[in-house]
Amino acid sequence: MYCILVAGIPASGKSTLAAALAHALGLPWFSKDRIKELLFDRLGFRSRAEKVSLGLAAMDAMYYAAEQLMAAGQPFILENNFESSSREPLLRLLERYGYRAVTLTLTGDYQRIYDRFLQRNSSPDRHRGHVVNTCYPEQAEQAEEPPITFEQFVSGIRVRGMDSFTANGPQIMVDTTDFSGLNLSELAEKVKQCRDEILAGTISGQ
Repeated sequence: MYCILVAGIPASGKSTLAAALAHALGLPWFSKDRIKELLFDRLGFRSRAEKVSLGLAAMDAMYYAAEQLMAAGQPFILENNFESSSREPLLRLLERYGYRAVTLTLTGDYQRIYDRFLQRNSSPDRHRGHVVNTCYPEQAEQAEEPPITFEQFVSGIRVRGMDSFTANGPQIMVDTTDFSGLNLSELAEKVKQCRDEILAGTISGQ
């Protein structure tokens, strides 16, 4: 059986792409960020450490949902900025249930995507729990937090391996420097081809 991982760097369009693939392929889709938002609203946090703990809990919840679908032999989509540290636990889960993962790794021109990152964080539609690190819900006296620098943005990507992550199946690199120019239908067909090869047993793992 197969699953799909939508991975890559921040603000590269992972959620938009995962939603499009879920619709095109008729698959359930689980987003770590969406789970984090539910935890932020339900529990909140009062420090960076508490926020990190909620992020780890969101990953646990996402993997729990994935394992239930694997036990039932169902395909699905997971969306997250998967990091190198995420690889071994995921590989163990895939091996346990005999799944291969098609990984779509979203990357592109760092400067252009960093600019998009800043625009996203300043948007009223962006959940504030992702933007602040010290306290959520925010307090009246809470100081505005400065955005990370471009150098910090790039360092985080490279140190955490966000745009090189892959699992145990085929990897599709997706340049989203100009997301508006991305052919989603063509990309869905590439995923379907990988899916068919996995199901036919004609594709090797990594």
